[in-house]
Amino acid sequence: MRITFMGTPEFAVPSLRLLAERHEVTLVVTRPDAPRQRGKRLVSSPVKAAALELGIPVLETTRMTPEALDRVRAERPDVIAVAAYGCILPDALLEMAPLGCVNVHGSLLPRWRGAAPIQRAVLAGDERAGISIMRIVHELDAGAYCRQASVEVGDKGCAQVMDELAVLGARELVAALDDMEAGTAIWVEQDPSQVTYAAKVEKAEMRLVPGDSALSNLRRVRASTDAAPARLLLDDKGVRALVAMLSDADVAAGTALVRRGRVLLGCADGALELVRVKPDGKREMEASAWAAGLRGKEFCWTEA
Repeated sequence: MRITFMGTPEFAVPSLRLLAERHEVTLVVTRPDAPRQRGKRLVSSPVKAAALELGIPVLETTRMTPEALDRVRAERPDVIAVAAYGCILPDALLEMAPLGCVNVHGSLLPRWRGAAPIQRAVLAGDERAGISIMRIVHELDAGAYCRQASVEVGDKGCAQVMDELAVLGARELVAALDDMEAGTAIWVEQDPSQVTYAAKVEKAEMRLVPGDSALSNLRRVRASTDAAPARLLLDDKGVRALVAMLSDADVAAGTALVRRGRVLLGCADGALELVRVKPDGKREMEASAWAAGLRGKEFCWTEA
């Protein structure tokens, strides 16, 4: 099949690579290079980098303008495949390819429609997170799906869950396109009564809170990303919590104990042990190494 692929972040790269192995991807549409980190140096999207490596032409655009639509139309795609492109697609694009426009969505629809389905699944404590191969329709993430698959969340961080689902999504996308080409795909309409929405995760939501349960704070750490990190203030100094686990230590809420190389945070109903951290202005490190530099055995900790 002739395929136009649309995607931007690392999550979309496995889908692009597998499609390029199995089909003819004639065009990749991605968002333009964007400034990254302190130097504000322009950096290509992971999808653009992969497409150039594969020798596939790239169209960079923040939205589907008439000119962009004309460029896609000129490719005569049999299907348009999307994975985390990053903008709303116009109806004119959805109707352009004979087999339509399908998306790798990072949830088990109808749960978690919206912008941050994997983070929301981790924050909510879902036992499993998954992907759905769905038709893109005018309403946000409301299309029928033909394939779903999932992984256990367990004690994994959001980054690991995303990586696993990216690979799983690529496999299911290729299988779905094979079914569509053969005319054997079975489409399931979403049950409106089961719909939940995954709004973008804001930084304020990820602050660790002494008055919340240890489990709620642990889920924030697991759902943490660079864009919305799990943070706290310890002795009025900012630190990002990268890895943590529940502890049975007896620590008062709002108190942080440094004990034998361990850093324990008292929460409303128990304690959270920090395992790996990034103090502001310093590199990532094991909490035991950080503890060695802390002067004192007991501190106060608060929201960052």
